Amino acid sequence: MVIAPSLLGCDHGRLAEAAASMERAGADWIHLDVMDGVFVPVLTFGAGTAGSVCRAVSIPVDAHLMVERPSVLVEQFAAAGCRCITVHPESSEKHLDRLLARIRELGCLAGLALNPATSPESVRWVASRLDLVLVMAVNPGYGGQEFIASTPGKVREVRGILESCGNRSAFVSVDGGVTGSNAGLLAEAGADMLASGTYVTGSADPARAIASLRGRP
Repeated sequence: MVIAPSLLGCDHGRLAEAAASMERAGADWIHLDVMDGVFVPVLTFGAGTAGSVCRAVSIPVDAHLMVERPSVLVEQFAAAGCRCITVHPESSEKHLDRLLARIRELGCLAGLALNPATSPESVRWVASRLDLVLVMAVNPGYGGQEFIASTPGKVREVRGILESCGNRSAFVSVDGGVTGSNAGLLAEAGADMLASGTYVTGSADPARAIASLRGRP
């Protein structure tokens, strides 16, 4: 299981330091929640901050763009050093296939994030372009929300669609309300990456929290 701590709940003036501490605790990736105040009500940070985080760690950084116009930002986040760029089909982007292809042209992994009410069928028509599908287990915009109980079923469906389209290499990740108590259910459903925020970054022992997401005591 790949563990990607989300830095959303960390001190935004010390995100590079927080990312480095998560890497020391055993994180495999770093998850960056980029919000524009339009697609979601919250405004977080831009590519400059992402660059500071990327320079602070040796592990991949995923820029999760919860923004209304992702096509105007992907080049900036690629240049900042993000290894993966994840976008939403619910944004104003009219040419999703083209955008995912462009992310790959920039040398990044291409991810697609699905809001809770978005059908997994969105994956089918761009499956060949995807390196990651991020299933949102909460509505995007705020940390600390309650995990949506139907998420494992959606994960299972996403995994099935990817495999039916011949894409067996893409990660299926889950973001929102992920803890040691539901990580096993998500793994059984087909998730192989978990993005977890306050459960890890707010823990007195992040290494132990990361281990628990992998099913270890």
